[in-house]
Amino acid sequence: MDPLNDKFVPIGDILKGGVNGNLAVKIRGWVHRSRTSGGLAFLVVRDSTGVIQCAVKKDAVGEEAFKAASGAFIESSIMVEGTVREDKRAPGGYEISATAAQIISQGEPFPIAKDQSVEFLLDTRHLWLRSQRLTAIMKARYYIMAYLREFFAGESFFEVAPPIITRSGCEGGSTLFNVDYFGKPAFLTQSSQLYAEAYITALEKAFVCAPSFRAEPSRTVKHLTEYWHLEPEMAFFDYKMNMDLQERMIEYVCQKFAKEHADLLATLGQSPERLLKVKAPFKRMTHKEAVALINKRGGKMGADEDFGADEEALLTKGEDKPVFVTHFPKKIKSFYMREDPQNPGYVLCDDLYAPNGHGELIGGSERIWELPELMARMKAEGLEEKDYQWYIDLRKYGSVPHSGFGLGIERLVKWMLDLDHIRDAIPFPRLINRVYP
Repeated sequence: MDPLNDKFVPIGDILKGGVNGNLAVKIRGWVHRSRTSGGLAFLVVRDSTGVIQCAVKKDAVGEEAFKAASGAFIESSIMVEGTVREDKRAPGGYEISATAAQIISQGEPFPIAKDQSVEFLLDTRHLWLRSQRLTAIMKARYYIMAYLREFFAGESFFEVAPPIITRSGCEGGSTLFNVDYFGKPAFLTQSSQLYAEAYITALEKAFVCAPSFRAEPSRTVKHLTEYWHLEPEMAFFDYKMNMDLQERMIEYVCQKFAKEHADLLATLGQSPERLLKVKAPFKRMTHKEAVALINKRGGKMGADEDFGADEEALLTKGEDKPVFVTHFPKKIKSFYMREDPQNPGYVLCDDLYAPNGHGELIGGSERIWELPELMARMKAEGLEEKDYQWYIDLRKYGSVPHSGFGLGIERLVKWMLDLDHIRDAIPFPRLINRVYP
């Protein structure tokens, strides 16, 4: 058998019942589990579409092939040819009776066994990505991102590409990663928002999906130093229209994923019903109202404080859907957020919090679009005009009211799949104490 032959059948097609009735098939993949008894070896083989049991008999495949197959290690790559039959006892309900088996690469004994420590599994992440759990999560992540892009295409957005290296901080200088850019200071971007704003006068509605970097010394289950950031910007949107868009987006992704990928949710021990409950409208409350609610439930927040993990949990206690909090104090929010003209000292913004302790999913706001207000805010924040001159120019030449938001992809994946830690929502997590592999 030739491993590059295109006549191999995906295992998933067999498990769906697409290949049955003692039909001859060829599969290729990796040994997931194996056991041998006398002249019979049972190999559970996986590919990207599923796992299936193969019964390899010595008298059916020959002594040499049987010796190779029965001596295969976990994760040895293999090809098997045989006939499919239904067997309720086998994984997936089907079994292949092998007529031929060939090892592609036996490799070495796989270093990951049961009951390994978290740190060991992170050190061997390049191998642990083969696990059934992480495979399911990465498939789910792909579909979630695909549905996000699908949603924005339906809303007439254009996807745009920002720079990753920048001179302009967005969220605060203390969380920037410094870069020596040919002898001049630069940073890895915290957010592509400022650049996304540049597109709205050309495209009106644009979004970015790209990495962002935060040098936050946070050791929590929902912080990464490198993460994927979805950032839409919309001309002629106020902050209420912004929230309506966020609501439609979250509903769209949750509903479509739950309806089309119940199998992945089942693999992760989840039920589609949890996501099917996520429908608009979501609860909305001001920061003042949220603080009062949190303190009523046992919190001890001050009027001008931001939420921590404990406060987020109290805020969303008993909720099935995310909750919006609006009108945060200006002093704890970013310089580009427009002050509420009807409520000075507070900005026209929203944060969207997921239930069950998963925390903030989205931060959004109406942007300052008039030049005098922007210049006054930048001066108050101590920002240098020269570092933001291009951003200031956007207010000089045909500025319009506009809004936007940022969504952390890994935060969304963590919540939708109800993962314990955000590190499993990305293939190679970058944490405060980890930059390998």
